[in-house]
Amino acid sequence: MTGGMPIDVTLPGFADPVGQAQASFRAVLDAMARPGTLVQVGEGLVPPAPLDPATGAVLLTLVDHETSVWLDTASAAAHDWIAFHCGAGFTDVSPQADFALALALPDLTTLSPGTHEQPETAATLILQVGSLTEGMRYRLRGPGLRATNTLAVSGLPADFVEIWQRNRAGFPRGVDLVLCAGTTLAALPRSVTVEAD
Repeated sequence: MTGGMPIDVTLPGFADPVGQAQASFRAVLDAMARPGTLVQVGEGLVPPAPLDPATGAVLLTLVDHETSVWLDTASAAAHDWIAFHCGAGFTDVSPQADFALALALPDLTTLSPGTHEQPETAATLILQVGSLTEGMRYRLRGPGLRATNTLAVSGLPADFVEIWQRNRAGFPRGVDLVLCAGTTLAALPRSVTVEAD
């Protein structure tokens, strides 16, 4: 039970757990290596509301019993499904989370940016947005991009460019961002520069 409402934890995860997890992991790696590139993932997956298939696929791929997850209030209804399928530990203290799941951009400064000695310990934010084909347009520059790339996102705050500049300023420290909408994902690693298009 979460928030007084029963969650059907028997809603399936991956039909082929090994094969689909491997394919999703490659998709996430590809998205991280090529910031702003749209990647399809989670087709056929039916996670509980409010999660989209791509969001569920990323959780099933990256989260396990060795990781801690922080959920924002809007995504808390999926707690039991995540616990059942991923075996994840949860934390109410966002700076302690390896992964954060949100339906609206949280304050990135509340998530772990890692350390200069261990930047890989930074949190990854899995953010479900309204669309990755419509909305505000952003121009991306940086590692993994031969030239600039353009990404349209519906669901980020109006001052996202400034928020991201502050996140990137501490590189190699900083939060990585995985954006999910429907069966599509795109990634913004902390190394990428984001500007208004």
